[in-house]
Amino acid sequence: MKIGFGAPVSGAWATPDNLGRFAESAEDLGYSSLWSFHRLLIPGGQPIDPVYRSVLDPLVALAFAAARTSTIRLGVALINLPFVSPTYVAKQASTLDVLSKGRLDLGLGAGWQEEEFIATGASTARRGARTVEYVQVLRTLWADGVSTFDGEFYTIPPSRMDPKPVQKPGPPMLLGGAVPAALARAGRIADGWMSRSATNLDAISEQIALVRAGAAEAGKDPSGVRVVVRGVGRPGERVGRLSGSFAQIKADAEWLGEQGVTELFYDLNWDPLIGSPDASEAAAAERAQELLHSLKPA
Repeated sequence: MKIGFGAPVSGAWATPDNLGRFAESAEDLGYSSLWSFHRLLIPGGQPIDPVYRSVLDPLVALAFAAARTSTIRLGVALINLPFVSPTYVAKQASTLDVLSKGRLDLGLGAGWQEEEFIATGASTARRGARTVEYVQVLRTLWADGVSTFDGEFYTIPPSRMDPKPVQKPGPPMLLGGAVPAALARAGRIADGWMSRSATNLDAISEQIALVRAGAAEAGKDPSGVRVVVRGVGRPGERVGRLSGSFAQIKADAEWLGEQGVTELFYDLNWDPLIGSPDASEAAAAERAQELLHSLKPA
């Protein structure tokens, strides 16, 4: 199982110096991937998890990290697709794949925050069908010399998009989702599935089975489907998977690999002492540095 790391994109440690330094350090320490995430707005006057209160744009942050690294993969976990045109995402993803020399992994999700749907003019209706079409549009724009698409939600008149991504047929796509239909869809139409921060890791094998069943239904090799877990680590008191001592966290990581997880990344943005905008920048960076070294891949 591959081990990745969450980039400094949220809260106190999300500074230019930290983003560049932690990207370089993660690569030097042998982490396989570096991940960002997408949050546009926070509800005014309502409580929300600290991790969501101040967040850098995910693809801009990865482009910054790409300039400071050369081998580590760069993943977004994930873009909320209802809020951004697939044509625009296709251009952004292709550009980042070119500039990083083929290192992008593109995660896509259906979104959940009402304020973001309202502010972007997006619809909450038929998100599953919209997701399928969105993936089709991306693949069309990346593959065809002259692209055209006429769907229920998206239309592309005959046109070209260049440059094409370095990776063929395009950056690997991972879908999020928690309900059975979304899990099966990830296996059926994407390169893999990505868990969310609130995923019950004790039941991960059941979710993976649904993803792989979807792949088999589509005539794909179920064993070739990627399963990426966002690891919300909680060093200190043992309160569930990926918590407790560093030895316990690493043992849980090994257990996840035995359940069928192919990639795990430790996302310190969910640590309130690191990813909260109210935390001390210096203290957050110091704590993150300790965890980066303590959890490094064997």
